[in-house]
Amino acid sequence: MFMGLDEVFLILSIVEFLVGILGNVFIGTVNCYEWVKNHKISLADFILTCLALSRIMQLVVYLFQSFLMGPGAHIYLTYKLGRLFSLLWRVAIHLTTWLATCLSIFYLLKIAQFSHSFFLWLKWRMNRVVLMTLVSSLAILIFDLLLLERLFISDYILDGSNLTSHPTERKTSQVNTLIILSMTYFIPFLLSLTSLVLLFLSLVRHTRNLQRNSMASRDSSTEAHKRAMKILLSFLLLSVVHFISTQLAIWLFSVLWRDMFVRFLVLVMYVLPTGHSFILILGNKKLGQAVLKVYGILKAY
Repeated sequence: MFMGLDEVFLILSIVEFLVGILGNVFIGTVNCYEWVKNHKISLADFILTCLALSRIMQLVVYLFQSFLMGPGAHIYLTYKLGRLFSLLWRVAIHLTTWLATCLSIFYLLKIAQFSHSFFLWLKWRMNRVVLMTLVSSLAILIFDLLLLERLFISDYILDGSNLTSHPTERKTSQVNTLIILSMTYFIPFLLSLTSLVLLFLSLVRHTRNLQRNSMASRDSSTEAHKRAMKILLSFLLLSVVHFISTQLAIWLFSVLWRDMFVRFLVLVMYVLPTGHSFILILGNKKLGQAVLKVYGILKAY
């Protein structure tokens, strides 16, 4: 039978999973429909679609992890399942993080206004910069997977049907590998954070100029920029919270697998792939219009 804590944890995990799936499936469906209808897709919509698909994968991995931390915790102790889960977890985190980074860079180069020559050089090559960032991330993913494979090889030595571990040698190798894995996750986070902060500062400056020139705080363009700044701040907050919770989880999973604090971290980790999908819907005109159409259809019934 489930313990009380297991029940609460699994219910919250399932609720966050379903809400996140709803938002990301909606984004993917709308963009794929437009792609089929128009026989073309913009770079931003392509990244959004890939991000939605990767976050669906991420949410599935998180839900699987939640069940393993509940009544099925003993299953994780098997070597093959632990190895498979760790690889899927890393791939999902990597793809969603780098795709979100590419999206942040794209919006920075497309919307922000800076006079620095280097920024203008990047802006003129916007599509190429975003695509190169995405391709580079795949090389880092291969490096990450090789590191994980090395971690599992050093963690366990297969001897027939038995698994024997060497704690002293394993601990040093594990710490070194985890440090490198944390650094590879820090790179896209830093790029995304820098892009979002620069875009936010550009919007703040542009909003002040609009208010100064129009002399009307309710100017429609000013309100649009203020709404964009609120969306950016929300994403910034979600990104920071997700980065901290993920880093803590990476270091604590192997030690405190079923600890209450680790479960709380897992619930926090659901927030970014769930919440950011709705932030994207609110901030994207096409997706917002699609929501109104769906709402109108449902209201008619």
